[in-house]
Amino acid sequence: MLPSLFISHGSPMLALEPGASGPALTRLASELPRPKAIVVMSAHWESPELRVSSAAAPETWHDFGGFPPALFAVQYPAPGEPALAARIAQVLQDGGLPAQLDAKRPFDHGTWVPLSLMYPAADIPVVQVSLPSHKGPAYQTKIGRALAGLREEGILLIGSGSITHNLRELDWRAGPESIETWAKDFRDWMIEKLTHDDEAALHDYRRQAPNAVRSHPSDEHLLPLYFARGAGGAPRIEHEGWTMGALGMDIYRFG
Repeated sequence: MLPSLFISHGSPMLALEPGASGPALTRLASELPRPKAIVVMSAHWESPELRVSSAAAPETWHDFGGFPPALFAVQYPAPGEPALAARIAQVLQDGGLPAQLDAKRPFDHGTWVPLSLMYPAADIPVVQVSLPSHKGPAYQTKIGRALAGLREEGILLIGSGSITHNLRELDWRAGPESIETWAKDFRDWMIEKLTHDDEAALHDYRRQAPNAVRSHPSDEHLLPLYFARGAGGAPRIEHEGWTMGALGMDIYRFG
């Protein structure tokens, strides 16, 4: 049975400058059984209600600006899987989590950037599940639990976001050895609560975790972690790292 994953996807430039995260993602993909399909909840598809991408051939969306032309030339032409999307929507509905199909949604960079490093052939079907971020951590946990059974069918579930995400306080010249204490303290608290399966604290992280609001001025980049945790089992750290002083690049495996 496949695990579920939480991937800190960093800057879109990760696709061209993979640093330490790229080899970690490549290694992880090589160690896992080849998925029959991949389901991703990305921080970059926030929506009021649950939606599931159902296009047969989703486009690659360069949903950013200010980067070199080479990045805008990157394509990730993985197929969608409309039948799987419809089944996911039904499973969510049956679990009391109504979802609508979206036949126009392209792959945002929270999806195609990490997948381009894990499965560069782009030959595994990919379906995205949206992030109803205003409903908070507990709701994303429920979504993950509702879809956990897909892992037994050889489907890889991924939450793509960032363990810390305060772009205003990044040092764009900092090397990987430079880590802001406030960001590390938050990350370490999250790992401790994940390790001890303290769901109540995790769901209440904005009140309980040190530097929570500073680490996540808005929490859309952390919420995919709850999806991955809900879908998986015991946590394991696959990769730890930092860029720009305070942008955590951790990768966690559940189950």
